[in-house]
Amino acid sequence: MDRFKVKQVQCAKCKSIQQAQQSCEDCSNIFGEYYCNTCHLFDKDKKQYHCEKCGICRIGPKEDFFHCSKCNLCLALSLQGNHKCIENVSRQNCPICLEDIHTSRVGAHVLPCGHLLHRNCYEDMLKEGYRCPLCMHSALDMSRYWRQLDDEVAQTPMPTEYQNMMVEILCNDCSTRSTVQFHILGMKCTSCESYNTAQDGGCRVPLEQQ
Repeated sequence: MDRFKVKQVQCAKCKSIQQAQQSCEDCSNIFGEYYCNTCHLFDKDKKQYHCEKCGICRIGPKEDFFHCSKCNLCLALSLQGNHKCIENVSRQNCPICLEDIHTSRVGAHVLPCGHLLHRNCYEDMLKEGYRCPLCMHSALDMSRYWRQLDDEVAQTPMPTEYQNMMVEILCNDCSTRSTVQFHILGMKCTSCESYNTAQDGGCRVPLEQQ
């Protein structure tokens, strides 16, 4: 049913058919603690508000949110001026569950790369990995883990035949390409020091070692 085209409702108490409104005009039965005359949404009071730019009702309170025109979505005030915008990103489906984000009652989580996930999908994702499923950018601050990995790499020497092996890598966090020494535990970006990298070509031995 298209809620926006609703014109009339029937009272479940007195069966009176009438224009869509918050309470029955005959018996005063309350149809919903919250009612939106645009969305024709009847619901319990959850501090909802109607966002004209989103075109739908959102769970509030309204003063805790702002509408980002570029992302085309209401976001928490803590993200105002503090997130990466991607035009109309809310009109894409969640890459985890493949369901709509814009009209979902589940809140959206904005990743550092600007992509959106349902909040519960984001929490499930962190149980399996740390990277955005769309662009592979780190979904949270990994600097502490990278320093731990520095120690593990230093304490795990490679076999002699691999000690001078160099590889080209692409950093998923800063998009820098660099040539570094191959290591089985991970290869650190020379620009941002992230280990969120992928090998971008074959291995080679430096000329002086050939």
